[in-house]
Amino acid sequence: MSAHLIFDLAPLGSVIRYSDGLPRPPEHHRRKLSTWQNTNGGGRLVRKQAEQRVGNTIIPASITLHEGDHGSRDIIVRRVFRRFSVTSALKFVVAERPAIGAVRVFDRAGKNAELVHLASHRAAAEEWLTRHGYPNAVLDEVTTDVVAADVVEGRAAA
Repeated sequence: MSAHLIFDLAPLGSVIRYSDGLPRPPEHHRRKLSTWQNTNGGGRLVRKQAEQRVGNTIIPASITLHEGDHGSRDIIVRRVFRRFSVTSALKFVVAERPAIGAVRVFDRAGKNAELVHLASHRAAAEEWLTRHGYPNAVLDEVTTDVVAADVVEGRAAA
């Protein structure tokens, strides 16, 4: 599916994979492998940003994936995000949706909120919030209604 369909259909918290469709080069082709890894990967969908107009320039809508964290023990030194325009030529697939009963922790309310954590249940989300300072955090539980609406409306992203 396209990045535009991911923007329209995939719920925040989903695990998304992306690919350029080319086969993975052998390990001994380091440069080719590095290039391939830039266009083939995946991460958790943490943000959807609508189209914006800045002066005469139109910035297309985009999706942001959290690909991972680097650090040691409980200290994160670097967070890795990839942002894709909805016009991207890459192919995307929803590998996993957030489980029913999971709780999404957003950094703030509103359209531009970013998913900062996905907990298995509300108590785990509240415990996570006590250790990480997000004063304007919003908790959002994944319910059966959200999943049912996707199926009934034909939005079940493959």
